[in-house]
Amino acid sequence: MKICFFGDSFVNGAGDDDCLGWTGRICSVARKAGKDITQYNLGVRGDTSADIMGRWQQEAGARMKTGDEGRLVFSFGANDCAAGEDGRARLPQTDRLKNARSIFVAAPKVWPTLVVGPVPLVGDVTANKRLADLSRQAGVFAKAHRVPYLDVFTTLKDSQLWQDECVAGDGVHPGAAGYELIADLVSGWDAWQQMVAV
Repeated sequence: MKICFFGDSFVNGAGDDDCLGWTGRICSVARKAGKDITQYNLGVRGDTSADIMGRWQQEAGARMKTGDEGRLVFSFGANDCAAGEDGRARLPQTDRLKNARSIFVAAPKVWPTLVVGPVPLVGDVTANKRLADLSRQAGVFAKAHRVPYLDVFTTLKDSQLWQDECVAGDGVHPGAAGYELIADLVSGWDAWQQMVAV
């Protein structure tokens, strides 16, 4: 089974001295349980949903061919909602929602797809209001298009561990323990367990 993970620096695992992030951790658990998984971490620092929407099909197609046991996992939103140079969100709300909907419609037509919601940005109240809205709206879109969706924002925003990890790092990204927290949420998710059960 080949799994492509698309997203931003939080998918890439920025700040993790173990260089695993949450994607490496959940795939490690699955492999140790006997699942034959090839993981492709396609998280790019700074990517918005527009960037991901523009590249995922070509990048997935370069790694998974027709007939492969392919899977897709997306997680994005932090860069959409973070402030740009002008102080406004890098992407307007209409674009954030349009991009999310487009991915939720197109991706499952190619391979089975899961979406892990956006993570909070510690200390950025304005961005987190946008992220809370994006997470809620993305959940609505996912349900409408029958794409499994995991809200991690709600858990992480109230997690002292998440906050401490991010503050101790670069102020944005957690270290290993923070990524372990996301990995635990995803590994315990029925949809992920079903995805790798084949």
